Amino acid sequence: MRLSSLLVIFISFILNVFFWVLTPEAIALTQVRLFDLSYHECPLQISKGLVNSNSRNTLPANCFIVTGKAENTTRQTVYDADIFGRIYDANNDPAMQNRNRLGSIPEVPPGIHDFNLRISVPANQPTPLKLKKFKAAGFSSSVRPEKLYLNLESEH
Repeated sequence: MRLSSLLVIFISFILNVFFWVLTPEAIALTQVRLFDLSYHECPLQISKGLVNSNSRNTLPANCFIVTGKAENTTRQTVYDADIFGRIYDANNDPAMQNRNRLGSIPEVPPGIHDFNLRISVPANQPTPLKLKKFKAAGFSSSVRPEKLYLNLESEH
C-alpha cells in the first residue's frame, strides 16, 4: 500500500516537472504609452464614401486621422496593440459614445514610433475634438498568425 502511494507521488512529480519544462511562453499583455496626440481631417481619397449607419438611418460622419507617438519600453515587439481612449467634442460630449476601443496598431517595435488611427465622428459633433486617456495594450507575439491568413486567402 505504501509503495503504491509513493509511486503515485513520484509519477505526479515527474509529470509536473515534464509539463513545467515543456510549457510554452505565456503571451502576456504589454502596455504601450501613447502621447503627443493630435488629429486632422482625412484626405479626400480616404474619407470618400464614408457612411455611419445607425439601425435604419444613415448618418453623415466626419473622418479624422489621430496621430501620435507610441512608446514600447520592453525589449520585444508588441503585436496587435488595441488602442483605447476617450474622444470628446467642443461641448465635452462624447464623440464616440459607448466605444472605448478605437482601433489597433499592428506592430510596435521597442522604442518610440509614430502611429495613426482613422476615426469617424458624427457630423453634428462640433470641433475641436479633445483626445483623453489614450493608451494601448498588445501581445509579445502575434495573436493573428500570418500563415493562417495566407491559408484562408488561398482557399477562396
